[in-house]
Amino acid sequence: MSLADTVYTGLKLEIDGHTAVVTLSNPPANTWTRDSLAALRDLVRDLDRERAIYALVITGEGEKFFSAGADLKQFAGGDKALARDAARRFGEAFEALSAFRGVSIAAINGYAMGGGLECALACDLRIVEEQAQLALPEATVGLLPCAGGTQNLPRLVGEGWAKRMMLLGERVDAATALRIGLVEEVVGKGEAKTRALAWAKQAEKQSPTSVTACKALVQATRSQSHATALVSEREAFVDLFDSADQVEGVAAFLEKRAAQWKNA
Repeated sequence: MSLADTVYTGLKLEIDGHTAVVTLSNPPANTWTRDSLAALRDLVRDLDRERAIYALVITGEGEKFFSAGADLKQFAGGDKALARDAARRFGEAFEALSAFRGVSIAAINGYAMGGGLECALACDLRIVEEQAQLALPEATVGLLPCAGGTQNLPRLVGEGWAKRMMLLGERVDAATALRIGLVEEVVGKGEAKTRALAWAKQAEKQSPTSVTACKALVQATRSQSHATALVSEREAFVDLFDSADQVEGVAAFLEKRAAQWKNA
């Protein structure tokens, strides 16, 4: 069975050249369920095995929501076992997304709240439509962001703005999100997916083996010391000389032609 024929609960998958387009599809607010989180984890792992896929674009179905996060009804009974399972599934899904070997782009087409914003935070890049709002409002209902929000948000926007959003429950609009570094670009309503696909096409011009190595090194700054990471950087540079893409990239440059990548 091909990727395009596989059913991923709560998600719609399209393949556009070297790009996988994933649409969050659980109306009316594209909330996450245990099954859709497991599906995202499995989908990303499947994409990692597809060497012809270089980029991943994630967006929400409809015009109003990217994703409103978790469905709070599941927590109404105060079941700790259920809460632990939900937290684990959120972690597995978004950590898999963060570790995706290609370029991941969130096309935020509407409200991105709680686990919806945490999904976008797990991506490499974020494009937001001008009407969208972003928030981590979990403390408003006696919870906290458990899908990477407390860790990933301050890395992007700094501790001050992360605390404003989490401790005060402050929503940010698109212009503010751009100003504080939460997103990389603001576009008009209905334009996020198109712009994300354009970025994915740009990524296709890069060696996919180089992209994977660069992404791993950048993300290593979260945990490695500077000195250790510098050694890793030099080693990764040399390791690329074992790849077909390195040979092709240099040859294409010298021959003044477009490179034909193999992701190998």
